[in-house]
Amino acid sequence: MTPRPPDFGERLRHGPPVLLDGALGTELERRGAGTALPLWSAGALVEAQATVLEVHTEYVLAGAEVLTACTFRTNPRTVGRAGMAGRDAVLTQRAVDLAREAAANAAHPVWVAGSVAPAEDCFRPELVPPAAELAEEHARHAANLRAAGVDFALIETMNTAREAAVALTCAREAGLPAGVCWVLRDAGHLLGGDPLGEAVAGVAAMAPLFVGLNCNSPELTTEALRELRRHWSGPAAAYANLGRTGAGGWRRAGGPADLVRYREAAREWVRGGARLVGGCCGTGPALIAGLRRDLRAAQGAEGGAA
Repeated sequence: MTPRPPDFGERLRHGPPVLLDGALGTELERRGAGTALPLWSAGALVEAQATVLEVHTEYVLAGAEVLTACTFRTNPRTVGRAGMAGRDAVLTQRAVDLAREAAANAAHPVWVAGSVAPAEDCFRPELVPPAAELAEEHARHAANLRAAGVDFALIETMNTAREAAVALTCAREAGLPAGVCWVLRDAGHLLGGDPLGEAVAGVAAMAPLFVGLNCNSPELTTEALRELRRHWSGPAAAYANLGRTGAGGWRRAGGPADLVRYREAAREWVRGGARLVGGCCGTGPALIAGLRRDLRAAQGAEGGAA
């Protein structure tokens, strides 16, 4: 059992880039766990807790330094829509406990992040609720995450600047460190159309741990990270998809050539200043293990050059 890791912000700013875990939802789906909407990955907290723990544990063995708890869809709106109103805090605590169990058995320090998703569909920015609803629901989810004991909030797959800013405000007001990542339409715009630079400006004053990009292709992530760095000099995060959405769910693209392509892109992200790298939909422990090897090789090369 390893001791509780030090402050995550300090680790993010110093030393080699931090290795995030990979996908949870699509990995649960691949292993046969129920991921039906609206709960998506959170359905496994009811029916397949052992599988959630198994995935977390494999990411730890692959070298991940951050485990993202299965809270992507434990927000009040989604849990209520699934006919489980009032159980959002219970499911959030269960998700964090499973991640903590896997982290406690790691041979290296592991932080637990609480996932904060858009209140509505990640890929439907036109559905983003009004400001008052966003503030109420994100505040409740942030309070649940704080009570459950996460190390920081991972506000991810945000498709509008306004919801990202509300989610970050709520996390900070709950006393949680937090970072923000966006899903994109193109290299310069969020999926909802907001300029990436304006989205960064909208959260910069709230001292996010990092800002970054997720749930985009590796190629778009590489291009957009250059644009992001024009507006943000602090720690940046990058974790992309491996595959695409199609009829019947996620279509994986996890062959050897796809893994090589992803790892090449991730090396470019690190060269471009990314301090937190990992995987989003369609990725798995094999990719994270490969990224770990790449990060160690780069660190060794730097040490040799010095």
